[in-house]
Amino acid sequence: MKARITLAATSIIAAPFSGFWTFPHETSVDEETVITGQKQKLPDVLSKQVSVAIVSYKPGQASAAHRHAGSLLAYVNEGEIIALLEGQPPVTYTTGQSWYAPPQVPHLISKNASTKRPAKLLAWLVLVEGG
Repeated sequence: MKARITLAATSIIAAPFSGFWTFPHETSVDEETVITGQKQKLPDVLSKQVSVAIVSYKPGQASAAHRHAGSLLAYVNEGEIIALLEGQPPVTYTTGQSWYAPPQVPHLISKNASTKRPAKLLAWLVLVEGG
């Protein structure tokens, strides 16, 4: 039985939220779905906050190239995700695997590896407070 992580979703969006994503999408791009979760100041880490989101991809769907304002930790909840950070080879992550993306490093590819099944990841982003 898979453990399920439930977030109290505050909104459903397919565009940036408070510095978390930067998507230079054309209007014709079928964007992934991003469900924002908790945003929390970190009292033990001066001037930092964490944001949590669930990113869902339809079969074959990909994000536009983007970068993150802070340190990103991503965990694959479902399916397989191909990620390519600038200067590194592409990696396919499967359910239960995770990766780290440093701040401001271009995320050239983030896509569902399957053309038949959906994929979903849980993302944690550590940002400068108010970012």
